[in-house]
Formats: sequence, C-alpha cells, structure tokens
Amino acid sequence: MRRYLPLPSLLLALLPLFAAAPAFAATYQVGPARTYTTLNQLFAAVNLGGGDIVEVDGNVTYPGGVVVPAADGGSSGNPVVIRGIRVNGQRPRIDGSTNTVEFRQSNYVVFEGFEVTGGSSRCILQGAHEVTVRDSVIHDCAGHGILGTDQFSGSFTLEYSEVYNAGAGTSQHPLYIQSDEIAWPGSVFRMRYNYIHDGNGGNLLKCRHERAEVHYNWFQGAAYHELELIGPDEATQQSGWTRDLVREDQDVVGNVIVHSNPAFGAVVRIGGDGSGVSKGRARFVNNTFLLTSGQDTTVFRIFQEMQSVEMHNNVIDVTAGGVPRIIRAVDGELVWTDGRQIRGSNNWIESTSSFVPTVGEWAGTLTGTNPGFTNAASFDLRPAAGSPLRNAGNNAPASNPAFAFPGPLFPPAFLPQRGVAAVGAALSRPTDGLIDIGALELATDGIFANGFQ
Repeated sequence: MRRYLPLPSLLLALLPLFAAAPAFAATYQVGPARTYTTLNQLFAAVNLGGGDIVEVDGNVTYPGGVVVPAADGGSSGNPVVIRGIRVNGQRPRIDGSTNTVEFRQSNYVVFEGFEVTGGSSRCILQGAHEVTVRDSVIHDCAGHGILGTDQFSGSFTLEYSEVYNAGAGTSQHPLYIQSDEIAWPGSVFRMRYNYIHDGNGGNLLKCRHERAEVHYNWFQGAAYHELELIGPDEATQQSGWTRDLVREDQDVVGNVIVHSNPAFGAVVRIGGDGSGVSKGRARFVNNTFLLTSGQDTTVFRIFQEMQSVEMHNNVIDVTAGGVPRIIRAVDGELVWTDGRQIRGSNNWIESTSSFVPTVGEWAGTLTGTNPGFTNAASFDLRPAAGSPLRNAGNNAPASNPAFAFPGPLFPPAFLPQRGVAAVGAALSRPTDGLIDIGALELATDGIFANGFQ
C-alpha cells in the first residue's frame, strides 16, 4: 500500500534539498550604455556570487581604481567571472589610479579579456585566493605589473597573458608574486602560456609563493634577473609564521628565457634575496636559455638557503660572446640545508662554460659551439633537422630519491611562444618517442604541432 506524507511533513522533508540548491547565477553587463557604467558601480549595487558573470564592453577606456571586494567573490569550483568582451577587436581598457585593479580578499574570481595599464604603484594588486587572470595585457605600469600582497593572498593563476613595460628600480617588478602561508596553506602559483618581456626595472618574475609551477612561458629582457624564486619576506608575514613553517618549491618546465641586459650578469636566482629564504627544491626541465648580452653571465645563481636543485634537458646558448657560468653557489652566500644537492641530466651547454656541475652531479652533459637552432637571430629557437638537441634528451629524468620533487611535470605538453596564443590554442609539443633538449621540439617528419613548420 502506498504511503503519502502529509503536506507539512512533505515540505519539511524537502527543505534540506532547497537549502542545498545553489542560487541562480546571473549575468550583468557593464558599459557606457548599460545600467552599470563601471565595475565599481556594479560592485556597490550587487553582491556577486559563485557562477555570476560580468560582461564588460570592449573598445572603451574605463577609469582605474577598480576594487573587487570580498563580498563579490565566488566559491570553490564556482567562481565569479569578470569578462571583457571584445568590440571591434578591442578589449576593454582599464587605465590609471594607484592600483588599476585590485582583488581585495575577493576569493574565487576569474578576470579575463582586459587591457590593464597606467597604475602608478601597481597595475594589478592580487590579495585573494584562487584568482585567475587570463587573456589579458598588462603594460606601462610605473611600478609593479602584478603584485601579490604579503597577507591574504592564496593560489593564483596567470595564463594566456602578456606583461611588458612594467617595473621600476630594484624593488618593483613586472611580476611579484607571494602567498600567505598562514591564511592559505598549500597555495599554488600557476603561470603558463604567457609572454613576459621588456621589464623597466626589477626581475621579470619575482616569486615568493609556497609552490610555483612556471610552464610554457617566454621571458625576455629583464632589468635584473629574468626569474627570482625565493622565500617569503620574513618582515611582513602574519603572526605564527616562521621560515621553517613550509618549504617553497618551484617547477620550471618548457620555458624560453632570453637574457639581454649587459649591465646585469645573472638570469635566475633561487634560494633567497636577503629578506627571505626558501630552503626549497627547484626543478628546471626542458627550458631554452638564450644569452645575448655579450657579457659573462651566471645562469643559476644560488643564494642563501636551498635544499636541492635539479636540471634536465635544458639548453644554454650564447649568441653574442661572453662566458656562461652555469651554477654559482658562492661560499659565504649559500647554506645548503642538507649539503650540496645538485642533480641533472642531458643538458646542452656551450663548451666555454665555467662553473659546470661535476660529473657526479650532472650526467650525459652535451657541449658544443652551436645548438643548431633554426634561426637564433630572429628568436626561432626550434631545433633544426641536424641539431645536436634532436632526440638527445632524457625521457625519464629523475630526482635524487632523497630529495624527490613533489608532483613534477613531465613530459612537457606544450610549446612556449614569443607572443600570446588565444585561450585554449597553445601549441602542443609533438612527440616521436625521443624528447629533444630544450623548450621546443622537432617531430621526426619535421612537422610541428598544428601544422607549424
């Protein structure tokens, strides 16, 4: 016999289902002829929630000073999306103010399709968790291009974007990324498919994040280091933080890194900078380093406190003279937490290189005077058919088991570009069974991914 719940009982039984159901997401439009003419006007009028979409008309310049407040964030797996809509091929442009755009504890936000410029201190100030900046151009920033706050910043993704003409002096950088290890433990900085170039000051990337995954980017033209991968600023952390709270690790895979400044002689610094140390593990795999300054240049500058470094399948080439100094770990500047730990395999370096790791540290090292790029003068760094880089990489690069790198990326799946691909259109790295040394790959038939020859 069927049993029916009385109506009040039925409603009570259904209440938990209604409570668990998400609110209906909404789409809001911003533009000169819209109800909301600026983003700040929308944020003041509406508390956005997970799944909401904001569409901003392109081919329009909007005032800077945009603040995405905490009340307008989304939720895990259900972000708020703030999307620039191209009009006549032009993104919406946000221009000026001290911080042109700020994420102020507005967690779970995607910001995509914008041009951001003119910030007198920062073009983007990132102070939230699980923020993604995508398909954007950040340029002509008098200070930082993108700055992560010392506190309340968590996981951050930068992809399919271009940053240039940013930074100033020694302490303002095109990209300065950090996470708050008290507020957001386990945070990850993911940087992929970007073109970062022509820095006006600082390092192209200065990263103090708990974990950094730097994959498939093109870096060119820093005032100082192209990459600086170190520990948090010890003077600015929340109560309860110590340098031994966590270890900061960096996975750098499939990038092109071009060093051109003759006035500064180092490409990558890892460990510390005098204000914070990582005591971490750094891994460099299938990167292409091109040294064009004409001066003696240190490729890996290890400073202060570091646990381990590994390098596999990298190519380090000089095009304008000068001696590459492969690894400088200077006594008095460096403390290894567990004794000197350098490991690597199948790297190609100039035969004139100095400070080369020992045979016990690096295996299968190749040396020569020409790595056989297609056309290095025009930055076509694909290996030509007769290149010594061809099929010469290690197909299974391994860490020292005592210092295994957590969650390493291998094999690299995409190619970096000297420009920015459309979202989802990064070039796949071809495979033919044997991996080439460097960030770019030539398939057996000479055809690159997506028909690129």
